[in-house]
Amino acid sequence: MPYEYRKLSVEDRQALVQQRWAKGHPLHGPPHPYQGPGRFLLTGTNFEHAPMMNTPERRSEIEAGLLQRIGAAGALIHAWVVLPNHYDVLIETEHLMPVSSAIKRLHGATSRAWNLEDGQTGKRQVWYHFSDRVIRNERQFYQALNYIHYNPVKHGQVSDPYDWPWSSLPGFLQTYGRDWLRATWQGNQPGDFGQGWDD
Repeated sequence: MPYEYRKLSVEDRQALVQQRWAKGHPLHGPPHPYQGPGRFLLTGTNFEHAPMMNTPERRSEIEAGLLQRIGAAGALIHAWVVLPNHYDVLIETEHLMPVSSAIKRLHGATSRAWNLEDGQTGKRQVWYHFSDRVIRNERQFYQALNYIHYNPVKHGQVSDPYDWPWSSLPGFLQTYGRDWLRATWQGNQPGDFGQGWDD
């Protein structure tokens, strides 16, 4: 867990920083080692999983920002969900770097705006970077799709995923229908997809 760093001794922190430096990783954030074309599951998390997107307005702001900025960066967005403390986006892109830059700008803009709204300027970290996971095959793609759409239920926001408006699921329902969604779910349930980062 990334927040364990603060619990380390000074010596252990220094050793970890040296290890990251030796590998060429940035000292302050998770590495994004794979930069080639492909499909990726992107996850952005509020710092320490605090529910910074706890209002419908903020979830709508992030949803619109992700769709606009990631699309403008040249990526195809397959699916997404925005929850009170994190979001997931399933994309396909030729180059991950422009997407990464777009997300960083969105995080910066919303950090400033929300800290101003909440009277926390200079006092609060809003985002803990974002992570990307390469989707390696068709089965994993559909598991990620189902994972995204089921996430509001998994996190106790709703009992029916169709009731969560900050998701691509309503669009899939309209385009493909419930039978297709049911068949896709039955053949590609997420299982332990997300274990270790979304527990």
